[in-house]
Amino acid sequence: MSIRGLKKKQPKTFKVKIITVDAEMEFSCEMKWKGKDLFDLVCRALGLRETWFFGLQYTIKGMCTWLKMDKKVLDQEIPKEDPISFHFLAKFYPEKVEEELLQEITQHLFFLQVKKQILDEEIYCSPEATVLLASYAVQAKYGDYDPNFHEPGFLAHDELLPKRVLRQYQLTAEMWEEKITAWYAEHRGIARDEAEMNYLKIAQDLEMYGVNYFPIAQNKNHTDLLLGVDAKGIHIYSINNRFSPNKSFEWSAIRNISYSEKELTIKPLDKKAEVFKFFSSQLKVNKLIFQLCIGNHDLFMRRRKVDSIEIQQMKAQAKEEKARKKMENQRLAREKQLREEAERAKEELERRLFQLEDEARQANEALLRSQEAAELLAEKAQIAEEEAKLLAQNAAEAEQERQRLEITALKTKEEKRLMEQKMREAELIAVKLVKESDRRAKEAEHLKQDLHEAREAERKAKQKLLDITRSNYPHMAKYPQYSPTDTREANFDKGSIKLDLKDIDLKRLSFEIERERLDYLEKSRKFEDRLKELKSEIHALKLEEKHSGLYS
Repeated sequence: MSIRGLKKKQPKTFKVKIITVDAEMEFSCEMKWKGKDLFDLVCRALGLRETWFFGLQYTIKGMCTWLKMDKKVLDQEIPKEDPISFHFLAKFYPEKVEEELLQEITQHLFFLQVKKQILDEEIYCSPEATVLLASYAVQAKYGDYDPNFHEPGFLAHDELLPKRVLRQYQLTAEMWEEKITAWYAEHRGIARDEAEMNYLKIAQDLEMYGVNYFPIAQNKNHTDLLLGVDAKGIHIYSINNRFSPNKSFEWSAIRNISYSEKELTIKPLDKKAEVFKFFSSQLKVNKLIFQLCIGNHDLFMRRRKVDSIEIQQMKAQAKEEKARKKMENQRLAREKQLREEAERAKEELERRLFQLEDEARQANEALLRSQEAAELLAEKAQIAEEEAKLLAQNAAEAEQERQRLEITALKTKEEKRLMEQKMREAELIAVKLVKESDRRAKEAEHLKQDLHEAREAERKAKQKLLDITRSNYPHMAKYPQYSPTDTREANFDKGSIKLDLKDIDLKRLSFEIERERLDYLEKSRKFEDRLKELKSEIHALKLEEKHSGLYS
């Protein structure tokens, strides 16, 4: 057979991407494969035997749907993409996780999915319970708490609490880590699978655990209720309360479930009881509700029957595996304890050895110090004689220095007294200058006032003269061309003389004011020069006094 013939017989395939909670896988599927063929391939790849809890979910037109097992994959309404993406998730939940989840991989997948639902707030959990659950999640990830290894901040990159809880309490990340670590430290000795099982045992008691919610209406116009499907039955909730159902139908009390178009009917086992009917927004929603009801009802009835041989074998294997792991954990714990005891004994011996070495070192150092002390004493005896001679000589020099310092101190006191006297003089001069300045300011003010009064008097005199002229010579206003200039000047001689005298007084006053101002400026300049000289002398005296103090 030719290579071309072999190539023609190879089936056509399409690519599929499977997304689990913590991983992604890609497979090549044959065009004729049904949903069950793809599902079995994924389960084999994961090593999963408890397949009845899981399914392949995809999203089409904003609605989450489960892949049908009995129909071809490509015949179903799946996304037109390459590769086609499916999410491998738990479709049905156990009533009691400790009894029903046998394989470790099954338990691990449930743990990851429920943890994600709690963090995404799809399952409500109280703040106290979230901290406890977070501590079990940390135990499953990091193992036993070791304060030397798990230093503050080791949980900084882990998402452990819902954002709702973080917003509800005004606590820092360090405070939350401290609370979680306090619980985490108490889980010492718990293996990863035990920590995950403890997480699920707490989560299964939450009101929203394992419930799939759908909006429904009791009539065709209003969506005012929620229908929830879980492992125990069907529940009806008000639109704003997903915790406490208004009405519940257990699987054992339901006789039949059917749907027609957008209407779905639940018939109780008691024929006298009222038949419950409701409406959904789409036919697809009714089909999805119906599938979930059938799957949960089958598992409900299966739990209450005798286990099949396969389940019995799996339970026996799980029991043996748990016993083996328990023994292994006990052996590891014993080995760890012995190792810790050996390490403690080793540390004690090393500490004792270090202590003995330290004592020997100290004894050697003491012996060396005693020898050095003897040598130093001999040297000190010789030095003491020389020092006695030097002390006598230094005493004479000190007496001379003392006398010199006394003379210097007397000079310093006299200079200080002079400096204080000059400072007092400067202060007196400053006070005098201030008084002189005030006096000059007052004189200037009086002169300004006199000048203002003189100008006012001049203005009034001119006005009066003008009024007299107008009243005595009214005909001059009518015939201005016949009034000789020399005559007008002769009549006003006396007033002109008075005005000239007034102008002379004003000039004299202005001159005196200017002269007083120049005198004041000259005295101010001289006083500033005197102040600068005093400051220089005071500064020199201060420096000299400082040097004298340092020398003393």
